[in-house]
Amino acid sequence: MPTKAEIKQNATHIKLKVRKGDRVVIISGKDKGEIGYIAAVSPKDQKVIVLKDNEENPDQPFPLNAAIKHRKAKMEGQRSMRIKIPVPIHVSNVMVLDSATNQPTRVGRRLEDGKLVRYAKKTGAKLVDAPVMEK
Repeated sequence: MPTKAEIKQNATHIKLKVRKGDRVVIISGKDKGEIGYIAAVSPKDQKVIVLKDNEENPDQPFPLNAAIKHRKAKMEGQRSMRIKIPVPIHVSNVMVLDSATNQPTRVGRRLEDGKLVRYAKKTGAKLVDAPVMEK
């Protein structure tokens, strides 16, 4: 007999409270307290990739919860280097930031004008969908 958790994991349509482009704060792990935005979402694995804006070079954001990969030089003249690669973080370890108060909040869903909208549970305000950043 499968447990309740196994049934939830095997569900075909998984709803997550976070979306690509949402501003979030990491609430546990090595980057606890860091604020960034969601670059990718994997509903099946319930994981997200969080990046942080880079003021010096906006085209290359900093990965949060990063792992360092050592890349060896392939040809003569190239240099070996250490590259930071973003590692997925579980959805339960991030909280969405309320756009009005800039505080972490839980997210709810309710019907407004026949449409399902997300709202901040702390203030009750509707969450503004962030523009999706394509790279």
